Amino acid sequence: MTLKSTIGAVCAASLAVCGIAAAHAQPVAHDNAAPNPAMKSPDHMTKAPLAKGKNSFTQSEAKSRLEKAGYANVSDLNKDADGLWQASATRHGTPVKVALDYKGNVATR
Repeated sequence: MTLKSTIGAVCAASLAVCGIAAAHAQPVAHDNAAPNPAMKSPDHMTKAPLAKGKNSFTQSEAKSRLEKAGYANVSDLNKDADGLWQASATRHGTPVKVALDYKGNVATR
């Protein structure tokens, strides 16, 4: 066996071993993983200060989240320059202005 072929065989074996190790090092999903805190579920919406930022909720998703948070008759729903979905609605029969941020926080204005 020549030096060149020996080096080639060693390199190939090293790459194979590294490839197997890399495959085992990949992250795996777990059933008990913590939920993404960047987006709240409708069950955990808060009256926290609303955060400015790029909002990826569609208009229909925003309306649905507001309704799940207990607001009815959601209308005039528009996204403002701060990324907040703003709307008129009623809560317990009282008219309110309500907003939804990109994290899923809901607050009246």
